[in-house]
Amino acid sequence: MSLLQNALVSIGDLDNDDIGHIMKLSAIFSEVLRRDIPKVPTLRGKTMAMVFSEDSTRTRTSFEIAAKKLSMDILSLNSSQSSMKKGESLKDTLANLHAIGADGFVIRHSSSGVPTQASTWMTVPVINAGDGCHEHPTQALLDCYTLIERFDTPSNHTTDNAILNCFNGMTVTIVGDVEHSRVARSLVIMLDMLGAKTTLCGPRTLMPRHVDKWPVRVSYHLDEVLPETQVCYILRLQNERGSGTYLPSIREYAMNWGIDSKRASLLPETAVIMHPGPINRGVELAGEIADSSRSLILNQASNGVAVRMAVIYLLLANPGDITEV
Repeated sequence: MSLLQNALVSIGDLDNDDIGHIMKLSAIFSEVLRRDIPKVPTLRGKTMAMVFSEDSTRTRTSFEIAAKKLSMDILSLNSSQSSMKKGESLKDTLANLHAIGADGFVIRHSSSGVPTQASTWMTVPVINAGDGCHEHPTQALLDCYTLIERFDTPSNHTTDNAILNCFNGMTVTIVGDVEHSRVARSLVIMLDMLGAKTTLCGPRTLMPRHVDKWPVRVSYHLDEVLPETQVCYILRLQNERGSGTYLPSIREYAMNWGIDSKRASLLPETAVIMHPGPINRGVELAGEIADSSRSLILNQASNGVAVRMAVIYLLLANPGDITEV
């Protein structure tokens, strides 16, 4: 398993066997979370350091809960309240946290490549919780697990690869601000690995410069691709990264690219809606669609705990510890 090489900073760190193994472990931890006491002693005595230099609700909370469900202690750091504000380098901060007792790091940073660099400094595991516009690998993994739950049954399969069969030929349309989306980058890599057919759809100004080299189809006609879409994956306009400056107006964006009831009716009856959050209701997604029965948005949030438990376990547990689950 390539995942056991001390870090998860990119979906490209994994192969299909790795992803399948993570999915099967996620199914085990999903069962754990349904128990009367949803906790296991697997990583008791270990400490996970959460180092976040960007605001986060779902990702940070999900990682913290995942670590606690594995009986880990949490060391939580916000860079605005740390010695980094006084000029201390990230390398020194991480080294000191490790010296204090951190057994692994979950890092979110506004600059692309920081978790990768951190993994070369540290001798303990590093997990990328989102870096700039680069990648967000655990988001892609939880999206993968959510789709398996919807279109298949994880416990039906005895082999790691078989759990991924539902992706072969699956049609996924990713809509919106692709240029600034680390989620889209991880998701495109993973979907290509698993045999899905991915279409990117959004304003030309919000498409990456070299998107022609990506393993995707690009369309600028949303209404034409929706009828052939099984999974409509909607991205947030990232105004904090300047998305608004690429558009005439937010209202025009909502009219042309937002998924409202009329657009949702163009999707096949069995199609699903996904969104990594946070949602800008009334912009990229109408509230009634976000709350509809075809929306998997809350499933994505809840599945994030089990999937991140699986990732943390694979990086930090001793061989054989799965018997404690």
